Amino acid sequence: MIILNLNYINYGNNLISQVNNSEYNHQIYKIGDRIFNFEYSYVMGILNVTPDSFSDGGEYLDKSKAVIHGIQMIEEGADILDIGGESTRPNAEPVCKDEEINRIVPVIKEILAKKKDAIISVDTTKSVVADEALKSGAKIINDISGLMYDSKILDVIKKHDASVIIMHIKGNPKTMQNNPEYDNIIEEIYDFLLRQSSIASKAGIKNIFVDPGIGFGKTVEHNFEIIKRLDDFKSLGFPMVFGASRKSFIGKTLELDPTERDTASAIVNAIAIKNGAKIIRTHNVKFGVQTTKLMNKIY
Repeated sequence: MIILNLNYINYGNNLISQVNNSEYNHQIYKIGDRIFNFEYSYVMGILNVTPDSFSDGGEYLDKSKAVIHGIQMIEEGADILDIGGESTRPNAEPVCKDEEINRIVPVIKEILAKKKDAIISVDTTKSVVADEALKSGAKIINDISGLMYDSKILDVIKKHDASVIIMHIKGNPKTMQNNPEYDNIIEEIYDFLLRQSSIASKAGIKNIFVDPGIGFGKTVEHNFEIIKRLDDFKSLGFPMVFGASRKSFIGKTLELDPTERDTASAIVNAIAIKNGAKIIRTHNVKFGVQTTKLMNKIY
């Protein structure tokens, strides 16, 4: 990771480091053997090894189907695979750590046996699951709780010299959409990501990403406000991950079922890239690759 020259500004009640656009857009991370130059944006393909995810629940619960789909996404151009064994959709029931491990670890191992250079992220909040996933070859932990649910997960990430995605959530998947309210949504998300990324940085984590958490304890209007103001989060100094693929705010706005939302998701992703997103998390890798290629040319 390059070292940034930081100025300081007041944001809410915090004195924060300000990163200008040039610095934000010229960070470089090495993950595994892959160099990510964030002058450009990248694609993260979603692989849900679950029976109950909102878009494709049950479709890839079988290991062989999950592996085939994961390899297909890599061959379509996914830069990262994000594998999850526990649904985080609204009202989802939690899954025990053993079940989560049994769902994802065999998939990680088989994909890496076939695609040894694949960069795999694991969507989990549990330190035990993170440890097993990283032992199996994953390189990134995508923690939707922003390191809040399990106090040991940061130690596991540090032990494996792994990268981390710190996401904002209000509540938990079971309760997060029960009338979420904010005094100032952008300021609250910013303060959370600032605090949690600072903790990770002080712990010695080299590659930190932040994610404002579209759809995780947010109303339709909250989500649109976040997208419009993604620029605000650049001054945190960490590349942004953005995950709006097929989410309900798109469906509610356009009256579309999840499988009909890919075109709209691509439009939203393009706007997010323009506003600073560096990794687009998507179900449709073909659309994601087309979007990032065009936006990388334009910007």
